[in-house]
Amino acid sequence: MPPWLTISPAMDKQSTSSALDLYCQFAQDFFSDLNIQCPNSTPNTQCYPNTQLASDTQWAPDTQWAPDTQWAPDTQFQPFQYFPPDTNAGGSSKRSTVSEEAAAMSLWAKAQHLGEEALQQVRAAYGDHFPIEVRHFLAGWLEEKMWPDFDPENPSYEHYAAELVQAMINELENKASTMANTDELFLVKMKLNDSITMFKTRYANNNLALVRIIKHCLSSDLKIVQQYESTWNSAGTSTGDSNSSSLPQASASRMMEHQQQIIQPQQQPQMMHNLGSALEATNAEITTQIEYLRSRTQKTAEDCRHIEQQQESFAIKYHECTKVNAQLQHLATQPRTPINLAAEAKWKQQKELLENMLSQFVASVLQMRLQLSDQLKETISLLNALQMRVLDEELIHWKREQQLAGNGASHVQTNLDSIQDWCDALAELVWTNRQQVKEAERLAAKLALEPPGFVNILPNLLNQATQMLSSLVTSTFIIEKQPPQVMKTNTRFSSTVRLLVGGKLNVHMNPPQVKVSIISESQANSLLKNDKNVKGDSSGEILNNTGSMEYHQATRQLSVSFRNMQLKKIKRAEKKGTESVMDEKFALLFQSQFNVGGGELVFQVWTLSLPVVVIVHGNQEPHAWATVTWDNAFAEAGRPPFTVPEKVPWHAVAEALNMKFKSSTGRALTEDNLRFLGEKAFRAGNSNIQDYSSMLLTWAQFCKEPLQERNFTFWEWFYSVMKVTREHLRGPWTDGSILGFVRKKQAEEMISSCPLGTFLLRFSDSELGGVVIAWYGNQGNGPAVSMLHPFTSKDFSIRSLGDRLSDLQYLTTLYPDTPKDNAFSKYYNPFRDNQPPQKNGYVMPVLVTHVPGWDRLPNGMPSYPSTPQNMFQPQSPEGSVRDTPSVVSGVENPASGMSTVMEL
Repeated sequence: MPPWLTISPAMDKQSTSSALDLYCQFAQDFFSDLNIQCPNSTPNTQCYPNTQLASDTQWAPDTQWAPDTQWAPDTQFQPFQYFPPDTNAGGSSKRSTVSEEAAAMSLWAKAQHLGEEALQQVRAAYGDHFPIEVRHFLAGWLEEKMWPDFDPENPSYEHYAAELVQAMINELENKASTMANTDELFLVKMKLNDSITMFKTRYANNNLALVRIIKHCLSSDLKIVQQYESTWNSAGTSTGDSNSSSLPQASASRMMEHQQQIIQPQQQPQMMHNLGSALEATNAEITTQIEYLRSRTQKTAEDCRHIEQQQESFAIKYHECTKVNAQLQHLATQPRTPINLAAEAKWKQQKELLENMLSQFVASVLQMRLQLSDQLKETISLLNALQMRVLDEELIHWKREQQLAGNGASHVQTNLDSIQDWCDALAELVWTNRQQVKEAERLAAKLALEPPGFVNILPNLLNQATQMLSSLVTSTFIIEKQPPQVMKTNTRFSSTVRLLVGGKLNVHMNPPQVKVSIISESQANSLLKNDKNVKGDSSGEILNNTGSMEYHQATRQLSVSFRNMQLKKIKRAEKKGTESVMDEKFALLFQSQFNVGGGELVFQVWTLSLPVVVIVHGNQEPHAWATVTWDNAFAEAGRPPFTVPEKVPWHAVAEALNMKFKSSTGRALTEDNLRFLGEKAFRAGNSNIQDYSSMLLTWAQFCKEPLQERNFTFWEWFYSVMKVTREHLRGPWTDGSILGFVRKKQAEEMISSCPLGTFLLRFSDSELGGVVIAWYGNQGNGPAVSMLHPFTSKDFSIRSLGDRLSDLQYLTTLYPDTPKDNAFSKYYNPFRDNQPPQKNGYVMPVLVTHVPGWDRLPNGMPSYPSTPQNMFQPQSPEGSVRDTPSVVSGVENPASGMSTVMEL
């Protein structure tokens, strides 16, 4: 019973009954408006609200919050159509949608009728990432659902991808549950169930990745079937019955275009424009939601103030009511004279009026409290949904971009400052709503008016808001500038840590300290399993590893930059099998403690850097970068540290190599370049494979196993080519003057049909970082193709490529028909005959590239006497048997009139 209805025993029964009747009548009317049943009013009756008030689950975000149309217009997603050829007398064909007869010859059905070699290519596209059994049993469903216009590279499709993956899992579960428990199907049923579990765990937070894999598999099937059909059709052989055909040409071309986007994103400006538009739409939507939540929070703040005013008015009226009750009690002890009776009647009338007013106050305050609780609950629910989107989508996407930036990707898609603005706004809103919940609790405790049986949701809302605040603070403690992922001991390095919500929560008022340590892969796993003891462990010693976070008023950023850290020593784990120190991954652990609300809340925070490989010598750098590149490219979200797949599709490897090479050298790789790399990586020099995109490349093939007849791996060869191009050939490479990725035999065929003096530049197959000049010239026995001994970084440090080409005047035309000077003259450093002596009196010599036996004149006639070949042609690293003469260049010193041979 509310305290204001506590009636003194001295009051008469009529007054007591009147007051209780009044309250119960109010309660009955009030709670009936809220669908709460209350018994008829009697002096000893209590009101018990219906339990549906406490289990209030009807409040949900308004549907306009997340309009479905923003994800993907339904009109864009049309299932594949089937166009069987229906040739009439005139040779024309009719188009129709998929019928039951046509579906019998679906893409997968056609794939099963391929030859053995083509079937092997189909099987190569599938593996643990997407089992071929799933493709088989869901063939019709997949070909119907996987629209060619669905772009898995667009983050705005994540919501639709999640629905699509869940529908596929449901379909697979239905398929597995309907299988008979026979010996023949037992293993297949187990495989399907294992696939379901794998899809749920591996791709739970990255549905787009699974959709991307499935689309690639379908695209691979389509291309192989089309190639097979075109081969047979060109030979005049039918590929099936008259009703069979491939998918429509429009769908096929779109899938092929998507494949090209994966390999060569720099050639897809429209895709980047669409992505920019999607990001702008996302920014606008989140900003709109924040403004809406801000207006709701302002409204609930006004409601809190209004409730407090009402309670203050209630207290005043209640005080007046106690005075009237005291007066009536006094008159009850007086003689029953006419004057006293008249006074008593007057005070009773005033008492009734005050009680009516108090009842109205009670009804009003209770209703406002319930409405306030509902509003707070809905606001916190909306805040939680928006916070999850910002943290689990936008911030995670930024972190993924940061990781890909380690491989050379452009890290500008998501603006971290925009994410900070959102997080700042969320922090302010969550903190304000948390304070409003506490204020509502204070008002409720100050005047206890809740009817019996009412369930108070405010404590739960307070816990929820506190948990949201904790998640926001801990998730926004990020590494803005990652430490180097290949870290050499006793070498200085830097890193920057930032708290995205430091300004709004006033964390900077008591500047927190940040400590850095290095931990191993096993320690990182223990840390993620909430093993608190690991936070004090370390796998090495880092100098200058502590710093205080500073608040920059202009940028509103709370951060700390470690500019002079240095790894003094490292503890390594015991190696297994073929593991080396360059395979071992570490991470830098950043730890701090934040106080929020003047010490009301204390948060222990930490974050891990991207994986780091520690080396002690420069010759370990190439393999270390292989480990880092593989991890950056193929690490999945939410993985245990630092798990990566053992084998991945070649198209994904090609994308990573292209990204790395473009960032390092300024120009991306072409499809021919990537095909050349695929041939080298798979050691397929004598095979006729044209498309490696569906084949799986293993980690061992990538950087463990040597290439055929070589003592170095595929990655070592690629890394050395990238390094020499970056350091010495960047200009000619970006100009397109260096073909580079050309086989020796192919180079011979290309220039042997060109005029004399035509040359090209290719990367040596046998010399790491070597550049070979191949040219077509007139030798003693007639025109022939010659290959100059490979130049390396050491040679280009002495004399640049442009100057060396200028020296060799019989090289006149860059393949196919570009005059040499047009392509390379801007890289010449011309020699002046009258060079003044230097300040020290010495005259600088000029080194000139010279090939003994070859003239500098374009007529190709030798002007030097023949030179013994054994003096100038040492054993070539290209192999003991050569079908093309290899010559070694010399260096002539004009100042001294001497000619010398240098080892290049």
